[in-house]
Order: sequence, then structure tokens, then C-alpha cells
Amino acid sequence: MTRGIEEKLTSRHVTPTAMRLLVLDYLEAQPAAVSLSDIERGLAPADRITIYRTLKTFEENGIAHSIEDGTGSPKYALCHENCNAGAHHDLHVHFYCSACKETFCLPKSVIPEVSLPGGFTAREVNLVVKGTCAACQA
Repeated sequence: MTRGIEEKLTSRHVTPTAMRLLVLDYLEAQPAAVSLSDIERGLAPADRITIYRTLKTFEENGIAHSIEDGTGSPKYALCHENCNAGAHHDLHVHFYCSACKETFCLPKSVIPEVSLPGGFTAREVNLVVKGTCAACQA
């Protein structure tokens, strides 16, 4: 692991514990979003609860975001630098491949602003496009 991983945590005021460093390193190496089970298998014999708490800490501090892709199991991916504690500013479209079952962040595809009627308050926005990824079509 590089010193850069530790600096990413400290710059977000997150103490760089061994598990946090491992999870961040694992997420950085993934080409697609991953589930808690994927991370658990990748870091075996790591404790599932500790991984889950690490992911929640990352979400709370703008390091990672969760994606509800309709599979019933949230996926996790790293945020871009413009996210911060309590506010994710990288609202983008996600793509779920129905062939390989991978979920990809599409950061260049921004979720359009939704105009809500008076009295409505949005807390979360999620847009998932489902289809077949380029690798599966090849």
C-alpha cells in the first residue's frame, strides 16, 4: 500500500486503521462497484462487521458512495475528490450489466436536476441504467 492511501483518509479526517487502509486499497483496485460480500471475500478472513463499519465511515466522510442497483445488495465505489463529510457531490448515473452482474459508475453522465413540488424534499437521487456492458457485448 502506498502512502497516498493513508493521506486520502487523513485528508478527510479519518483515522487510518489497518482495516480502513485495506478496504480503501481494495476499492481503488476495482474496475466496478463491489458489494460487502465481494470485499469480504477479497479481504478474507476479515470481519464482515468491521468492513461494514468501515464502508459506513467512508460514506459519512465522502470517501465512498453506495449504489442501489436493484439487486438487493448495495454496491460501493470510491467518490471523486469533490465529495465531503455529509455531502456527496458526484451525483452520476450508474450502469448495471445484466450479463456479468457488474455495476459501473458513469461519472460523465450527470443525473439531471429534478424539480420537486412545494413541500417535497429530496434526500437521495439514484439513477441506474440496465443493459449489457461493452465487455459482455464483445
